[in-house]
This record gives sequence, structure tokens and C-alpha cells, in this order.
Amino acid sequence: MASLILPPLSLYVHLPWCREKCPYCDFNSHAANTFPAARYVDALLADLERELPRVWGRPVSSVFFGGGTPSLFPAGAIDALLSGIRARLRLVPGAEITLEANPGAVEAGAFQGFRDAGITRLSLGVQSFQDRFLQRLGRIHDGQEARMAIESLVHAGFQNWNVDLIFALPGQRVDEALEDVREALSYAPPHVSLYQLTLEPGTPFGSHPPAGLPDADRAAEMEEMLRSTLDEGGLERYEISAHARPGQACWHNRNYWKYGDYLGIGAGAHGKLTMPGQGIWRSRRTPRPETYMDSALDTGGSPGDGHWVLPEDRPFEFFLNVLRLVEGFGAELFELRTGLPFVEVEGRLRQAEKQGLLQREDGVWRPTPMGLNWHNELCLRFLPENSGKWQGTGNVRTF
Repeated sequence: MASLILPPLSLYVHLPWCREKCPYCDFNSHAANTFPAARYVDALLADLERELPRVWGRPVSSVFFGGGTPSLFPAGAIDALLSGIRARLRLVPGAEITLEANPGAVEAGAFQGFRDAGITRLSLGVQSFQDRFLQRLGRIHDGQEARMAIESLVHAGFQNWNVDLIFALPGQRVDEALEDVREALSYAPPHVSLYQLTLEPGTPFGSHPPAGLPDADRAAEMEEMLRSTLDEGGLERYEISAHARPGQACWHNRNYWKYGDYLGIGAGAHGKLTMPGQGIWRSRRTPRPETYMDSALDTGGSPGDGHWVLPEDRPFEFFLNVLRLVEGFGAELFELRTGLPFVEVEGRLRQAEKQGLLQREDGVWRPTPMGLNWHNELCLRFLPENSGKWQGTGNVRTF
């Protein structure tokens, strides 16, 4: 068996509150008009303190504030939180620090404060610029607020930012989906994340699907045209859902997808840490914000638990992430990240190659366009033979 080598380390911070819960959202988010921001910051830093022995001395290359709607937190709270993080972890010079934001007058007005606090990248949940589709998605902003939010973040001086769009919406035509992408391109964004609307179990849309959803063929036609339009607009597809200009890919998300390490703090957060000589540790935090705060601030309590990833489960986890990337991977990366010999998976990779799901060139394995479209099915072949139904590896937020 090969040795596990420490990969790059990131920090994920979950801020769980939002104004209203969207009917398609299956993330750990909780609707509230008010919430205890200061107490939650204290709980996050107490949680981080407990984790320090696992990562002592390791540099941190990126921080990601996900949610929920992190931009609902006052800029002062984000400033205090980042100051506390910097006092406890060694952030590398120029570390990418992302905060998710939703359009709206209150949040947009704080963009300058977020930048002054040390946020270097904003991910803006636009979803659509068209009011009728925003209403069907249950969003609380309108198209004009989305436009104003983009203008506000540019005015605040952000040069690294993302627009989040959803397609295959109820009643949406191809030309209407293209209208959203073209309007986003008119602002020359460095990065666009494009997702198909999915009906997740346990959500209102999952229980009661909205009428007028495009069928699979129409959705596939939409996706092909939208991604081609983004490519032609200078944003190259580098991951299943992500397009970016040269040098503007999200470092934090790429670290997930290359099976890197990340601390996860906050209600419902998940983490993954490589421990040479021991294995790979996956952690999870309790999802209820009140329970999380009580546990984190109790010196004798614990805000979560975790488990060691069995060696036979590592290939599936690795491929579930790395085969999202257009750039692919080499045998050395597999061995460094999993601690396993590449020969254990080479046969299954060659079979996927014969089926047109993977292509190989100069020792680099890459998913084909068909492999990207059938990503889950491609990865399932790497589940251990005695595995039951796939339970997932954690609710990690990436935009």
C-alpha cells in the first residue's frame, strides 16, 4: 500500500440562516428573520479550537463561507470571524476567501464591508434574471435586484466573483435559458456556475414537482447550448457545473474535487482530513444551529462526530470528486490522495475507457463529454463489492 501524503488544506464555514427556504434546496439551511450572529461566531471559533490538534502547523489555502445565506451576517461579524480564524490558522498569502451572497438591497449594501473584512471572492446566487422564473423558484429577490447586486460587487472592487444560474426551470424555453446566460455574460463575470434544476428528496419540489418542467431531451438540448454559449463567451468549462476565465477557477472547489483536505465547522458542516499513518478522517457537525451552538460552547461537549474512511471506500470517494474535473488525473494523484496502488482501479478505468466514458492521453485520465453527463453512473463502478446503497460523502457546498 502507498503512503498517504498531506494534500492542500481548506476551511469550510457553514452559516445556516436564510430569509426563506427555497423549495428546491436540500442544504442545511434554516429560515429566520433574526439570528444570534455574535453567539454563532463564538461557537464557530470554539469549534475551530477543538480541531486545531488535527491540523497543527498546516497552511490553509482557502476559506469558504457557505450557507444558508452568509451575506445576511453583518460585515462586522464576518470581520470578527476572519480575525479569529487568522489567529488560529496559518492562511497562506493571497488565500482565496469566498462568501456566498444572495441579491437584495440589505446584502448588496454590505459588499464593501465584506471586502474590507478580507473577503476576496463573492459567489452570487442569481439563479435567473427573469422575475417569473425567480417566483417559480421561490426566490425572494427579483431580476432588478440581481442586476444591482452585480453592479454593487463590481463597484466594491471585487475582481474575483461568481454568478450562479439554474436552467430547466418550470415552463422555461431554450431561448429563455439563453437569455439568462447572455445577460450574465454582459457583465463579464470571471466565473459562472450553471446547474440543472433537480428535484431533491425531502424538499417541497421533491414531494410536489412543479408543473411544466422540461423533459430530459429538452433539458439536454438546453445544457448543450448554454455551455457552448459560455465557452464562446470566454468562460471555459473546467468542471461539470463550472465555467471560468483563465486563472479564475475557484481554488477552494478545485481542492474538493482533487480530493484535498478541508476542515468543516458550523451547523451541518462536513470535513475531510488526511492523517498520515492513521488514515482519512471524515467529520460531521450536528445540523440544528441551536444544538450546535450549545455543544460547541460547552467545554465538555462536542458539536459533532466522525469516522475513518475505510481503504476500500477511498477509490469511490476519490473518483466521485476528481472525475468532475475536465482536466482529469494521473496515477500519482490517485496514490498520493488515497494511499492505494493504482493497479487496484486500473482495470475498471480501462473498462470505462472502452465504453467511451473516459479517455487517456500521456498518462492522464479524463472524463469524456459522455462521462461528465453520466458522472454518477461512472463513479458507482468504484464502490466496493460489499457496499450497500451509496450514502454520499457529505453535504459540501460548492459554487
